[in-house]
Amino acid sequence: MALADFKPMQERCSNCSFCKWIPFDKVKSVRFADNCPSVVYYGYNTYSARGRFQMALAVVNGEMNYTETMAKVTRACLSCGACDVSCKICRYNLEPLDHNLELKHDVIIKGNVTAEQKALIDSLKSEQTMLPGFKKAARTDWAKGLDMADVLKEPADVLFFAGCKYSYDEKLQETARGAVKLLQKAGVKVGTLGDAEACCGGRAYQMGFFEDFEARAAANAKAIEKAGVKLIVTPCSDCYHAFKRLYPKLGLKAEVLHVVEYLERLINEGKLKFTKQLDLTVTYHDPCHLGRQGEPYVEWSGVEKKIRNQIHTWDPKRPRYNGSKGIYDAPRNILKAIPGVQIAEMERIREYSWCCGAGGGCSEVCSELSDFAAAERIAEAKATGAQLLATACPWCKANFEKAGGIEVKDILELALEAL
Repeated sequence: MALADFKPMQERCSNCSFCKWIPFDKVKSVRFADNCPSVVYYGYNTYSARGRFQMALAVVNGEMNYTETMAKVTRACLSCGACDVSCKICRYNLEPLDHNLELKHDVIIKGNVTAEQKALIDSLKSEQTMLPGFKKAARTDWAKGLDMADVLKEPADVLFFAGCKYSYDEKLQETARGAVKLLQKAGVKVGTLGDAEACCGGRAYQMGFFEDFEARAAANAKAIEKAGVKLIVTPCSDCYHAFKRLYPKLGLKAEVLHVVEYLERLINEGKLKFTKQLDLTVTYHDPCHLGRQGEPYVEWSGVEKKIRNQIHTWDPKRPRYNGSKGIYDAPRNILKAIPGVQIAEMERIREYSWCCGAGGGCSEVCSELSDFAAAERIAEAKATGAQLLATACPWCKANFEKAGGIEVKDILELALEAL
């Protein structure tokens, strides 16, 4: 879709401000009732989904051209989808997240690209990763000695796709190695794409670089199809979202599971059992791309129409992504299976989780917003009295650790400690 295709949505947004708060029946305190880090941090309506609808309408109508301030507004969106979920509590005919992404794309194709964004995309094109400074040739170094199959040469039970952050970040590599060891301990034959593995491109999509995402996704999908892969398992929530929600639009047919889903399956089958007592009170952070954006893609083709020239609807009925079918129980069930672990929930959880701040490229192009979002979530975590903040996404973990204030661990780390 082009930005102009969103004009009916831009016009019918009713300025209800639901996009700025978690649903009112979920509010437990005023302190933790907000849902959009962007509008809270900048304190101006234009940074909300409603404000972006208004700004984009002015552009579509030819009333305004992008200024640097307007371009900054588009970039200062974490692409977390919290506005989208809250909007759909009361509305069925708006897509705030898709619109925000298309707005980012429109700014980019009209030539407003920052030096930080250019560095990320140049790295994606040259070294097939959105972590500038790292080389494609070193991508699989983290997996040395793990006895993993190359799925392009021999079959395996699962294709383990580590993702860029786990592949290159030395602080996270041991977690990825541990995940493989957990699967192997349960008798799973684990494989990789070997030299063919590259960035999923999901973060390019979050930033509005749609064409660069599609080029990377097409290459990856071709390699996966060539290998005959039936099941992809990834520990990265961003990769999970890309494979689960975005790649099927391009024809990917493989089953996709986040590693927490697969570990839960192995626990239920009796192939994995935790024996060590950890005696910890843990609060769990739902990553945006595993939680509210972790719902599977549902193919649809149809048209928008009006009933009696008033009520907007779609023919045939359109899938409604409202976040409720994301991955929420599996990580919590893993924590419950670890002896001694007690879960203390934060106020904003599941599809109403507050973003860690790393999404949408904001950790690189709007670092002050990214830092604010992380600090806000840590304050909420500490308010539970928990000793430790657990998550299931390397980007969330890295951003929380950067902010400091509470011990942070990946669920995989806790699982390894409890074996």
